[in-house]
Amino acid sequence: MSYETLTFAVDDDGIGLLTLSRPDQLNAFNVTMARELEQFFLGEARSDDVRAVVVTGAGRAFCAGMDLSAEGNVFGLDESLSPTPESLREHFDSPEYADGVRDTGGRVTLAIHALGKPTIAAINGPAVGIGATMTLAMDLRLASTSARIGFVFGRLGIVPEACSSWFLPRIVGLPTALEWVYSADILSAEQALEGRLVRSLHEPDDLVPAAVELARSFVVDRSPVALALAKQLLYRNSAAADPLEAHLSDSLAMFYASIGDGKEGVAAFKEKRTPSFASKASQTPRVFPT
Repeated sequence: MSYETLTFAVDDDGIGLLTLSRPDQLNAFNVTMARELEQFFLGEARSDDVRAVVVTGAGRAFCAGMDLSAEGNVFGLDESLSPTPESLREHFDSPEYADGVRDTGGRVTLAIHALGKPTIAAINGPAVGIGATMTLAMDLRLASTSARIGFVFGRLGIVPEACSSWFLPRIVGLPTALEWVYSADILSAEQALEGRLVRSLHEPDDLVPAAVELARSFVVDRSPVALALAKQLLYRNSAAADPLEAHLSDSLAMFYASIGDGKEGVAAFKEKRTPSFASKASQTPRVFPT
């Protein structure tokens, strides 16, 4: 598939490198990029040929935030509407509300979060606003020593978006999340590491190779279905009200994994050989109620 604002390539191990590609605009996020990112994570990224996704930016920035140069409402919202909590829930998927009310960044992060595969952000430079919050839905964040990250919404008179009020406190803790949002300061790479927002720092030329190799270590000789199930279990059960909820979904996940790739994994362990898993992430069984 061809994109206006993205490039994508997959290597022989299924490691996909997705690049935000508006380098002359510091990869600033616009409505087109929002649409293409959502389409990518709901579509091409779900191909069984893709085992993991690394996201980075072209040029010297990861993403400099929303492109504020657009005419009219830069967020693509329909200002003729007067939505309420009730009307938004009722009309959640209607075109009028999906395109004219719902936060574009949130649509992207929901699509990222729903992908049953490892996702890694390789933050190669400035990541501000949506450039920062989109990475929160990814499983891990690695950063260049030249990265600068900012949750700068207060300076623009707007609020944290892209479901970041759910993701950020879970990653860095509520007090740190509040401090960063209140201050609206730009964080250095070292501050982001100290606050546990990023996993590790790398010299600029080493960042993407490190992220790709980390992704490779997650998926080579691993069961795609086991990975997909584990991701669901950890994200959803970490927010469950009672461990019984984890037991119920764990039981179903273990049942289906053990009668699938688990047989091959146990046999390979006993025979002291590399396993050959045959499952496909697209065929992951359902272990949570709809």
